[in-house]
Amino acid sequence: MGEASHGGPVVVTGGAGAIGSALVAALLANGHEVRVIDNLSAGKAECLPGGGRAEHLSLTVADLREPSSFDATLRGARSVWHLAANTDIRRGSADPKVDFDHGTLATFHLLDAARRHDVAEVLYASSSVVYGMAKVLPTPESYGPLLPESLYGGAKLAGEGMCASFAATYGFKVRMFRFANIIGPGMTHGILVDFFEKLRHDPARLEILGDGRQSKSYLRTEDCVAGMLVAAEKSTEKVDVFNLGTTDRITAREIGEKVVAAHGGRAKIEFTGGDRGWVGDVPQTFLAIEKMTGLGWKPRYTSAGAIDRTIEEMVEARRCPP
Repeated sequence: MGEASHGGPVVVTGGAGAIGSALVAALLANGHEVRVIDNLSAGKAECLPGGGRAEHLSLTVADLREPSSFDATLRGARSVWHLAANTDIRRGSADPKVDFDHGTLATFHLLDAARRHDVAEVLYASSSVVYGMAKVLPTPESYGPLLPESLYGGAKLAGEGMCASFAATYGFKVRMFRFANIIGPGMTHGILVDFFEKLRHDPARLEILGDGRQSKSYLRTEDCVAGMLVAAEKSTEKVDVFNLGTTDRITAREIGEKVVAAHGGRAKIEFTGGDRGWVGDVPQTFLAIEKMTGLGWKPRYTSAGAIDRTIEEMVEARRCPP
């Protein structure tokens, strides 16, 4: 595959993670030269195309908190896809510095490097958690005020603010994506990983945090990546924000029942009680996605379908009992 004339290389932070590696594969398939920056704390080099050795792909193992460790990677780049972040929302409650360091501070250093290297475009992975306890469901991109419930959400919102202000001050374009819950191959956290691990330790009992009525959308990794690429191609605004989710939701109880069934149906489901799973959890989320569907994108999987497909993959990968 020869290098396409897209005006320069594309940088992907967090490119060795579950979403990032899928995005890297798609960018390479579209003819881009891709430079990945990842500290490999959650991502793995072997998850990248060709185990990180594919043509027109390079990997810089670096810490975004230390600009000198990645600065040269942005030299000559035309765009930066910023996916790197703390991957576990609950972790921020135990250590409040985590999301500041790996979210707010890291995003500032990356944007400052983009400014210094005259990068034309920044594409930022945000999250539905920036909406907090939204009173409007489905929640449109125009909803406000944005009052996050978690430190992770606060860091994501701070990142959005910095992206917008850097764009206005220094002239590059910004695309920001507010994700629903993204699931698929390579996940290291989230409700399905949690449930599978609990049943591995105790096949007779599945504990579900909260009352099980928490209801959210779940989007497959490949649908998420396809949506980002469509928005990147078709958006004409200098600063633009897009929700990426599905048109349906599924409850924690329904997911638990599906996971128990995949493990033979013998486990008893128990609930810890309360309307949310943990401090900072937003129990009811549902994104309006008309802005994205208006660009011609729509997810292939419903939330339930995404859960079913991912359970199938996890059963195969972990060789769960039939």
